[in-house]
Parts: sequence; C-alpha cells; structure tokens
Amino acid sequence: MSQTAAIHPSAHTKPQEAPKASGLLLAIILVGQFLAILNVNIVNVATPTIEADLHSSGAGLQMIVAGYTIVYAVLLITGARVGDLFGYRRAFLGGLAIFTLTTLVAGLAPSTGWLVASRLVQGAGAALMMPQVLTLIQRNYQGAARGRAIGLWSLVISGGIVVGQALGGILLGFGLGWRIVFLLLVPIGALLLVAGLRVLPADQGGHGTGLDPWGLVSLSAAVLLFVVPLVLGRDLGWPLWGWISMALSVVAFAAFVRIERWVTARGGRPLVDASVLRAPGMRPGLAILLFGPATWGAFLFTSALHLQGELHLSPLASGMMLVPCALAFGLVGLAWPRLPARLQRPLVPFGYVVAAPAYLGLGLAAGGGLPYAIMSALIGAGLGVQVAVTNMATEQVDGAYAADASGALLTVMQLGQVIGVSTVGTLFITLSQGHGTVSASLVSSIAMAGLAVVAGLSSLFLVRRRVPAAART
Repeated sequence: MSQTAAIHPSAHTKPQEAPKASGLLLAIILVGQFLAILNVNIVNVATPTIEADLHSSGAGLQMIVAGYTIVYAVLLITGARVGDLFGYRRAFLGGLAIFTLTTLVAGLAPSTGWLVASRLVQGAGAALMMPQVLTLIQRNYQGAARGRAIGLWSLVISGGIVVGQALGGILLGFGLGWRIVFLLLVPIGALLLVAGLRVLPADQGGHGTGLDPWGLVSLSAAVLLFVVPLVLGRDLGWPLWGWISMALSVVAFAAFVRIERWVTARGGRPLVDASVLRAPGMRPGLAILLFGPATWGAFLFTSALHLQGELHLSPLASGMMLVPCALAFGLVGLAWPRLPARLQRPLVPFGYVVAAPAYLGLGLAAGGGLPYAIMSALIGAGLGVQVAVTNMATEQVDGAYAADASGALLTVMQLGQVIGVSTVGTLFITLSQGHGTVSASLVSSIAMAGLAVVAGLSSLFLVRRRVPAAART
C-alpha cells in the first residue's frame, strides 16, 4: 500500500452522511462511549464500601479499580482492527453487549475474585466498543458536522470522568451500596443495544487482510509491560519488577516496529499502518494527545485527593468543583468548528498558553472556593482545543484507514492519562505525606504546567503545516 493511498481520500472511501439517522446514530455511540468512560472513575469512590462488604485485600481493591484500565489500554488498537475486519457496527454492538453483561455480573458479584474477573472482561468489551465511536464519526460525518461530532466526542470523554466521580458520590450518599454503581448502567446498555441494532449503519467489514497476530502479541506485550507497573507501582512502592517491566516494554515495542515492517514488506496489512502515521498531522497530533491528557489525568487525580483530603469535601462536592472545567472544555470544543477558518488553527497553541498558567494558578488557589473553580474553568477552556487537535490529526487520513487512526489516537490518549496519574500523582502523594495537600498541590501544579508547555510546543508543528483546500472541506 502506498503512502498516498493512506493519506488522500479516494472516491470509494469517502464518508457518507446519513441525514435521517445521523443525530440518533451519534447519540447512541456517544452514550456507549460515556458508559465506558464513566466506569473508569465511578468505582473509585465505592472502594471503601466494597472492601467492607466483600472483605477485599489491598491487592484485590487495586485490581478492581486498575484491572479495567489495564485491559482497556492494552486492547484498544486490537479493538480498532476487529472493527476494520468484521464491521464497525458488529464490533461496537459486540463490545457493548460484553460490557453490559459483565457490568451485570460485577453488580451481582459474590466475591472479590468474581468482581475482578468481571472488571477485566468489562475492560475488553470497552476496548472493542470505544475505537468504533471515532471510526464511525470519521466515516459518517464530514465538514462542519464532523467537527461538531468530534467536539461532542471529546466532551463525553472529559465529562464522563467528572460525572463518574460526582455520580458515585451521589449514589453512595443515598446509602444504595456499591452494587448500584454497576447495576444502574445495565438497563442503559440494554436500551443502547436495541436502538443500535436499528440505527447503526451496516458495513461488511473486510477492510483489512488479517489481524496481524504477531503485531498484536508484540504490541499488547509492550503496552502491558508499560501500563501495569505505572498503574500498580504507586501503591506497591515502585518495586524493582516494575522498573524491569518498563524497560522490557521498550524492547517489546522495538520488536513490534520490526514485525510491522516485516508484515508490510510481505504485502500484508500491519496492525498499525506506518503510512497512516506518516499522514500530515498525525505525529504532532499524537505527541499533543500524549502530553495534553497527561495533564488532564494528573489534574483530576490530584484534585480529588486534595479536595477530599485537606479541604474535607465530600466526593459529591469535590466532583462538583470540577464541573466548571468540564463545561469549559465542552464549550470550547463545540465552538471551535464554528470559528472562522483563519482562527481555527492558531487556537490550538493558544489553548495551551491559557492552560499552562492556569495550572500554576491552581496551585496558588489550593485553598479552594471560587478561585479554585475559576482556575479549573480556565484549564478546561485551554484543554478544549484537544478537539481541534483530533480533527487536524485525522483530516488527511483516508476513511478506509480510520480504524488505524482511531486505535492509535485512543491508545496514546489513554497512555497519557496513565502517565500523568502515575508520575504527577506519585509526586503529589509523596509530598502530601510530609507537608499536606496544599503544599503538594503547588508543586504538582508546576509539573502539570510543564507538561502543558510541552503539548503547546508540539502543537506548533501541527498548525504550521499547510492543508490542501480539499482536506479542509
């Protein structure tokens, strides 16, 4: 396959608008995405009641919370390829069915082992479902409609995290027990399945030539070796095996690159097509979507610990303090496609110009109240340009290779959040143990501002390139 074929849209792969079903189609896939994102955080606030009810060990609680994230991160690119091979409709609905069924099992789990196992399979269902959302948007929307759809896609990602924290606090505040955080999602998932069978556009799949098993094994090993110590290392005191694992992840990733080159040379379809990654905008876009979400993940993690720690807010109150951030993020993301074309690209680095000092201001406003909410809103407004980043990174990728782009972007975003939580989160916890969360917030805010600066510098490489008029429209 030539580089040109992967970059320039062709007539037969051009996404087609579905005018009668487009609104309902978007609602179904975004609500499915919302459930998957919600499930990452809604469990966090329920861990004390799970521990008391199931008598879970510390390791068991870690796997209840982290197992979902680990499996989800490892299988995202594989989920994208499954959609490419067997059809995006089938993959989305199949992932949703697995997610819904295992959510029911989690809500009825009689023991810690059952709950951990259901969370692992639940993460696999989410990994199968989630890549199809962005792929379906890329293939079914174009122009301004595509920009608005990607804006809503990003809003759901950010809003699901905040709502997860707040909703978990509300449900537990009513004394409904930890099982309700799972069981509440089951009827929603069932309704989505019924609606999706009627609304999602049929596609036959077969866009790829195979699953690339060796690429799948090597990439999964690389991500697993990298993510597991980052997710569990903080609570385990960063043991030696974690550092060895992360070093081996570099070796596994190098092996993955060589395997993909070998598959390409033999005329096969690699798991991640190198030509797609060479499409203008993809590489700087991936860099931005690594460092930007790293600041986001670190911000949400440290804010929850600080607000519920030294400031003594309830889980619900701490979640509500982050609502201005999520709203500002969504407003910027939705407003971006409506701006004049000459302003859309410069808005991206400007967003990080806003976010970096806002992170510094967050440390100075660690006492909470209105100043903290204002800084939170400015952070959300600055990071809202990530919607534009996603759009620009994929605007010259052919719709036939949308799955490759979706899997790569989602995996990098997930890794960015894990890295942010693990690095800045560890720094915050270490400092708070000796000096309190107010002092720790000041130092961690400096680290988050530094990550935002790196994302902003990366964005300069994205916005300075020239885009053909055909791609802009």
